[in-house]
Order: sequence, then structure tokens, then C-alpha cells
Amino acid sequence: MEAGIVGLPNVGKSTLFNALTAAGIASENYPFCTIEPNVGIVNVPDPRLEIIHNYIPTDKVIPAILRLVDIAGIVRGASEGEGLGNKFLSHIRNVDAILHVVRCFEDSDVIHVEGKVDPISDIETIDIELMLADMQTVESAKVKAAKTARSGNAEAKSRLVVLEACAERLSQEQPLRGLTFDNPDQQKIFKGYQFLTAKPVLYLANVDEDDVLGEGELVQRVRERAAQEGGDVVPVCGRLEAEIAELDEADRKEMLESVGLEEPALAVVARAAYHTLGLQSYFTAGKIEIRAWTIPIGATGPQAAGVIHSDFERGFIRAEIYSVADLEEYKSEKAIREAGKLRVEGKEYIMQDGDICHFLFNV
Repeated sequence: MEAGIVGLPNVGKSTLFNALTAAGIASENYPFCTIEPNVGIVNVPDPRLEIIHNYIPTDKVIPAILRLVDIAGIVRGASEGEGLGNKFLSHIRNVDAILHVVRCFEDSDVIHVEGKVDPISDIETIDIELMLADMQTVESAKVKAAKTARSGNAEAKSRLVVLEACAERLSQEQPLRGLTFDNPDQQKIFKGYQFLTAKPVLYLANVDEDDVLGEGELVQRVRERAAQEGGDVVPVCGRLEAEIAELDEADRKEMLESVGLEEPALAVVARAAYHTLGLQSYFTAGKIEIRAWTIPIGATGPQAAGVIHSDFERGFIRAEIYSVADLEEYKSEKAIREAGKLRVEGKEYIMQDGDICHFLFNV
């Protein structure tokens, strides 16, 4: 699954992408520096991996990963082709969640495409362009669905119900996030359109170096906006994070302490993006490797096993599961088993974040 980094030009998208992925892509101070979307892979930091490694010696530890796409800046009128327009809207359509970078710092040396620093106005500019693009999709699809529905086609009638609901919501200048349908077929139709404003959003407030915790007035306004939408905000100083990413471990720790951070803010971003995508991790642990596997929240035991190999899902018999807390208490998997704490779960089991698993299967 992919998260796309979006925002107005010159809000710090590419700087944050560089720091997250150490990709070294261009981040010059002028609009549309990013034209084609850049894709990078980011590790999702998880302290539980180190805890497991303390008790189970292994050759390697493999964290979960997240794919990030750096998408060029969107400007007012993008839905009508302004700036680089529809090309970039199509890039957003292909990602599963949006990381919306909002400028929350003042700097006369860094151009702001709107001429002023106003994070809420910036958010609304992006939202309006995405809503306008979605409305174009809806109106075009409605014409086709209505024509087919007149012939009595049941699927087209369902499609029309979905599109009418979307049109009503967009006409009220509300994004499609949170819109759901009780009818499973209609919900499937809705998801199939990949509407831009239906994608979950995580706001990244790009702050100044003297406000790394995001306590300033500009960030508070973004927090209030996110709370109204049921979303989250992570404050990040892009400039500082870019510097931290280039340091070795000792110097990195010293710099973090000097600015009052326990870990790079980008570690928080990676975990928050992971959650925004509706993902969680389970672990496998043995002599060869300890590994975090990525699954959707709500996945069953067989579905989780299928992430390792399709044969594991097809021939799933049961899963033997224990927790990181069990490992800390009993010190070894053998002791967990002897204490009767190793759970045996079947095909209906809903995986929990942080489960440590052995899968038994037969094909």
C-alpha cells in the first residue's frame, strides 16, 4: 500500500520525502520542482522488534515497510488543468492514503505560492481542488449510469444511488471521507471509483526549528481542523529532520536531545501513516529472522498467513500465538508454551497488533 505526500508548492513535501527515504531527490525553492512522482520505501520503526530480539537470537531483524510517493504541488485551479493539473490528480488517485504537508512556519526566503502563510487556507485550497475533481468524476459517471439504468440494469441502478449520494455530499463542500453504504455491493462500487476525497488523510505540519513539538498557533489551527475530520496531525520540522537523517547514530542522538526529541519526528510520521492506511503488524520470530508482517486491521489468521505465502492461507490449519508481553514475562518461547500461555487460534481468529505467530498449514 502507498501513501502520497501532497500539498501546495514549497511547503516542504520533497524535503520531508528526502528525509524519510534518504532518496536525495530535488527540493529546490521553486514551484513544480517535482514533476514525476518519486517513490521511496520507508521502514516503520517498531521498538517491539528489539524487545523480541533481546529474547530470541537471530541473524536479521526486518521491520515493516511503507511505500511513499512524493507528488508535485497542487495549485488553485488544478482540477481545471492549472499548474500541472490533472496529471498530478491522477497520481493522487493511485495512492491509498494522503499525507498532506501544511506549512506552519514563517520564512521570507521561502516562496509561498499564495503569498501568505495560512495553513487552513492551504488545506482548503487542496480540498476544493480534490472535491472539484471528484465532482467531475461523479457527473461523468452519472450520465453513463443513468443511461444504462433506464434499461433496467440492476447494477447501474445501484451505481446511480452511490453517485447521487456522492454528488449530494460534494455539493455541500464536504469530502467523501467517512461516506459509507450499508449495501455491500454499493460500498464496493464506491471504493471502485477511487475518489480523491475518500482517501484517509494524515496532516504533517511542517514547523520551524523553534517549534519542533508543534505548540505554535499555526499548528493548533491545523489540529482543530483535523479533529473536526477525525484525523491526526504530526508536527515535523523538515529542515531539521533532513539534517538528522544525514548524521550517524551518536550525533543523531545528541542532536535529538538538544532539541527535546526522543526520536526523529519522521519515525512518528511513519507509524502514523501506517495507522492512517489501516495497517498493523504481526511478527514471526526464529533463528533465521525476526520479521514484522503488514496486514490490514481486522485481518483473519488465514489472511495474515497468506501475506507470507498464498499456500499458507489456502492450507491454513491453525495459528500458535503469543504476545510480546508474554515473551518479556517468560523469557523464551519454550517457557511460554510450558506455562500454557501459547494460544491456539483457528480460521475465524481476528489478528491483533503485535501477535507473534507460528502458522500450521497443509496443502
